[in-house]
Amino acid sequence: MKYLHTMVRVNDIDASLDFYCNRLGLKELRRIDNEAGRFTLVFLAAPGDESAQVELTHNWDAETLEGGRNFGHLAYQVENIYDTCKRLQDGGITINRPPRDGYMAFVRSPDNISVEILQHGAPLPPEEPWASMSNTGEW
Repeated sequence: MKYLHTMVRVNDIDASLDFYCNRLGLKELRRIDNEAGRFTLVFLAAPGDESAQVELTHNWDAETLEGGRNFGHLAYQVENIYDTCKRLQDGGITINRPPRDGYMAFVRSPDNISVEILQHGAPLPPEEPWASMSNTGEW
């Protein structure tokens, strides 16, 4: 058995690509536009780790997507959680669960999918402003 990808439905493909690629740092691997089925599939991966993919599914006809939390979450390991959270925050992304412990943080995509960010290796020493920052919303 081999892991292939995780599929996430999205309402606004442009907002989602901005979040996953421009803010989070994933790269687009391939795209499938299916006119007959009226959907677009975009496959993303972290640079250097194309075996773990996220498939964004955008149905062209309007639909209501709810309950991102019941999906669970996507998780990505980073070299420096503080630098990553700062970059996300500077890009307008709310840090829902700040990395107070130097190890774990959560943000949400434009479609309310929870994304966990984990520090590679041992937790970093607590650092401000993260150490005293409260949670915002749900994560």
